[in-house]
This record gives sequence, structure tokens and C-alpha cells, in this order.
Amino acid sequence: MTSYSRQDVLRIMQISSHQLQGWERAELIPQRQTYTFQDLGQLRTVRALREEDVPAASIRHSIMAMKAVAGMANPLIEASLVRTGTRLAFRHHGAMVDPIRRQLLFDFERLARFDQLDRTDGPSPLRAPGSASPGGVQDRFLAAVQAEEAGEKQRAISLYEAIVALDPEYAAAYINLGTIHFHLRQFGRAEELYRRATVADPGYVLAFFDLGNVLDELERPDESIAAYRQAVALAPRYADAHYNLALAYERKGQGRQALRHWQCYHKLDNRGPWADHARGQIRKLLSREKLAIAWRATEYIPPRKGMAALELV
Repeated sequence: MTSYSRQDVLRIMQISSHQLQGWERAELIPQRQTYTFQDLGQLRTVRALREEDVPAASIRHSIMAMKAVAGMANPLIEASLVRTGTRLAFRHHGAMVDPIRRQLLFDFERLARFDQLDRTDGPSPLRAPGSASPGGVQDRFLAAVQAEEAGEKQRAISLYEAIVALDPEYAAAYINLGTIHFHLRQFGRAEELYRRATVADPGYVLAFFDLGNVLDELERPDESIAAYRQAVALAPRYADAHYNLALAYERKGQGRQALRHWQCYHKLDNRGPWADHARGQIRKLLSREKLAIAWRATEYIPPRKGMAALELV
């Protein structure tokens, strides 16, 4: 495999050493002495976004969120990062994902390509099984997203309901519709829709995460924990799921299980207020565990010669 030195990268990318070091400090790219061809692709994406004045913090947060939502090791290589208005999204497996808001977006560019192909004499574009033509479900989904962003909730609800009537396996519509009802505090309806999303697509991580949230609001902790656990099983690097799972275990008084997920969350996200809270909970739980072990011991028993002392890890 061809490798490139830092000087090669500066020359090929036409960037300064200061820029490269700045991207490394901002954690947009890992610090390296040699780079692969894939690394160059990643650097081109970062350069293009910075040339469009996208803040480094926004890029970093989007990358971290995509790692959590999709369980990716390197989203800039495994998916395509694109700017959508004031936000960043990723194209992955034919879908447009806003990882920070944890929502599927309508891919306007993809629809435009479909429309252009449909006007030619060439073959029609391939579509996923169970999906209708762009003139049916896709148009309704576009209209629903636009209505939702314009604050027209009732119109968005009607459009999403029409979508799932046309295509009962359209998981993204169930999720968006469920989220509207969740914010309206109609938790029973939201639960029903999130559950239908998990049936329509059993590998849809966000469906289980959102289901856990609404079950938590309904004060059904065992079911909530089960939903969060499924989200973590599908995407072990989903930081938010570890965070909510830790909270749920704490409310159940299961400190050791909570500790494990606080530690997982902190490994995945160690900056910002949520990371600070996770660190505090880790310290608190470790302190409690030490006290519990000391309380259970009736007397000090020194370790036998040649044996390691028991340590809390």
C-alpha cells in the first residue's frame, strides 16, 4: 500500500503545516507521520468543510455522534459527510442521517438524481424493496419533513400516517411520527410507533433508543433497560445509549451495572457537561462500592503468603 509522509500530504493537499496541526488538535483527524490513500480522502473532506467555514467543533461533534449512532470506527471513511443547511449529515447505506439530532433526513440531491434519470430514455434507478416510486412515498416523506421543520405538526402527522399506510415497512416514518407524539407528550402513541419501527427494521438502532426513552417516561424501567440494551447490542459505540442505560440502572439501585455503562460512555465521549457528569457518577459509585466491601467484612484478614490481594477494579 502506498504511504505518504507529512510533507507529501502538505504538498498534495496544498495546505500548511499549521492547518494540519490545527485539524489534529481539534481531533478532526488522528495525528500521523505517514498517511494512506484513504487518509487523503478524509483530509479532502475536512479541507472542503473548513473552506466552507464549517466550525471545527461542529465537524468533531458530528463525527463523534455518527460513531455513536452507527458504531463506526471512522465515519469520514465509512460514510460521506455532507453539509445540509446549517447542519452536517452523513450518507450511509442509501440514507441521509443527522447523527446529532438522531434523525433520518430527506436526501434532496438523491431525489434530484432520480428525477433526472426518469426524464431520460435509460433504465429506472434501483429502489429498495418495499419502497414506492419517488412520486409516492418519497414525495410524501419530503413534504412531511418540510411540514415538521415549518412547525406544521398536524400536517406532518397526516403525511407520515399516509406514508406508513402506503408502505408499512417505512421505519423512518414511524420514527419521525413517534418523535412528534413524544414531544406532544402522547407517550402511549409514541411507544406504539417506535415498536412498529423495531418490527419494520429490527436492526434500526435509533428505534430501540427512542423506545427506551418513551418507556422511561412511562416509568417502566425494566422494559426501558431492555430497549437500551438492544440499542447497545446493535451499536456498542452508541454513547447516548450507554448514558441513558447507566441512568436507568441507577434508578433501579443497580450500581455496578450503572458503573459499567458510565465507564463505557466516558470512553466514547470524555468532553463536555455530560462527560463531566459521567465522571462524577463513576467516582461516586466507586466510592460506594469500596464502602460496601468494607462494611461486609467482619474483620481484616491479611492475604495469604504468595497470593495477590483482592483489589476493586
